[in-house]
Amino acid sequence: MIPPWRRVLFPGLSTLSMLVVLIGLGTWQVQRLHWKEDVIAAIAIAEASPPIALSHDPKPFAKVFATGRFQFDRAAQFGAEVRDLRTGPTLGTYQIVPLIRDNAPPIMVNRGWAPQTRNVSLDEPPGVVTVSGYVREGDRPSWFSAADDVPARQFYTLDPRAVGAAVGVTNAEPFVLVALGPSQPGAFPEPAQQLPRPPNNHLAYVITWYGLALALVAIFAVWTRKALRS
Repeated sequence: MIPPWRRVLFPGLSTLSMLVVLIGLGTWQVQRLHWKEDVIAAIAIAEASPPIALSHDPKPFAKVFATGRFQFDRAAQFGAEVRDLRTGPTLGTYQIVPLIRDNAPPIMVNRGWAPQTRNVSLDEPPGVVTVSGYVREGDRPSWFSAADDVPARQFYTLDPRAVGAAVGVTNAEPFVLVALGPSQPGAFPEPAQQLPRPPNNHLAYVITWYGLALALVAIFAVWTRKALRS
């Protein structure tokens, strides 16, 4: 006759290994939750504060300002987004323009959204301008990224150095300056109105993984009780 402990040995070891994995995933999500909360808190603080002069190595989502001259002849478009205008749903893109600075590398500036078809010209200020906005890290293409149309200057991955090189700008900063400002009715491009808030769903994952761990322990306890009685 097989000893009772041998009947639960292998299932017990399997359950223990799965329990370790589930607890590890839950603990990792707890760490991610604290990290995301810190990021969101930093964004809220930055949004409530006045912009500061752009430094050489700014933090992501820092609210900054930079001074230079736009090169509109080297402008590009990024992405594709539909917005509801008075005329109805309208497809548009984001205007990306190099900002040339004295004694500093150029910055690719996301000036905001503009409809692809419009009856008015884009607002393109000449001369020296000061742009206020937030710092966005550059993207990298993935397997699911749409292919960029370089000849048409239409990009779907916002890699500032790749976009800059495609329009003839060398040594651009590795980040993008996303312009912030009030929107003017009928004027484009329309700048961002606030800093982005990254989604924070880590608490749901914490509950899921720890909940599965508790369920696993309960199921194994019930099974063990029945196995030892038989």
